[in-house]
Amino acid sequence: MRPDGRYRIGCGDLTASVAICAYTMGRWDNLVAAVSSVVPQLHDGDEVVVVIDHNDELLSRAEATFTGAQTRVVSNAGPAGLSGARNSAILASRGEILAFLDDDAVADARWLDRMRAALADPDVMAVGTAAIPEWPDGRRPSWFPPEFDWVIGCSYAGLPLVAADVRNVIGAAMAFRREAFDIVGGFSTLVGRIGSTPTGCEETELCIRLRRAKPTARITYLPDVAVSHTVTAERLRLTYFLKRCVGEGLSKARISRLVGAGDGLASERAYVSATLPRALLRELGRAVRGDLAGLAKSIMIVAGTLVTGLAYLAGRLDRRSTLTQTGLRVSK
Repeated sequence: MRPDGRYRIGCGDLTASVAICAYTMGRWDNLVAAVSSVVPQLHDGDEVVVVIDHNDELLSRAEATFTGAQTRVVSNAGPAGLSGARNSAILASRGEILAFLDDDAVADARWLDRMRAALADPDVMAVGTAAIPEWPDGRRPSWFPPEFDWVIGCSYAGLPLVAADVRNVIGAAMAFRREAFDIVGGFSTLVGRIGSTPTGCEETELCIRLRRAKPTARITYLPDVAVSHTVTAERLRLTYFLKRCVGEGLSKARISRLVGAGDGLASERAYVSATLPRALLRELGRAVRGDLAGLAKSIMIVAGTLVTGLAYLAGRLDRRSTLTQTGLRVSK
């Protein structure tokens, strides 16, 4: 922001803060790799803000390790969880754009500048990039359909293949103009991930609020820019797949109760009515030709769809608590 309070438009003028939120020592090597992938991309005035989510041991180690001139370590000053940590990053950062990178992701060399260039358009309030799975053994499991890569926090089959405006960005690799947070506040702590619980969608809810508050706002997806997102062996277990589907269904139910099913399920309707039927027909065709992997993927498509849908319905029917948007204003 300029001294007169107005936002600068030129790409080269926009300073960037990259927030990397971490909560566990178990991802220490991943966190170091994430920070290392971003630091070479920084321009003058840019910074990396590492936010530690209520873990004193991790905080001490991060403060001792990330000591570069453009790197800072701060604590999550809000409620435990990813939304609280991201809101702490908003408060602690200085950049005119705020980029968010998962602590188990590595950005390619063009990542920050490509998002910076897209956000130079004053109508573009948010930008997302692709998140490509880095499988434990380098190969996709034969039973794992690419349409369900959202289970592991990655871009999934069905997203645009060329740059396009979308409803929401993917949380693993995204950026916002600071103006977006001035308009709608921060990430809601009523949805989203806390520790390893398999819920999410906090960035979806924020993007919906942003578009409602500023109808001319554009949210853009850049599929040709990517981060590599680590997939652990734990996330390739059937139990995790199903738990993540349950978490997604419950998260979508919460969003629908907050913003209405019209916006809350706008993208999901096309996904369920077009993307998944095509995927199922594709895999069933392979199964008929004797491909056992096609049969396995068909089963997972059906199971994942049913579990997510049932969890959504259960969440919508749960009236034990009333969700209201409070405490979202983020200001310095």
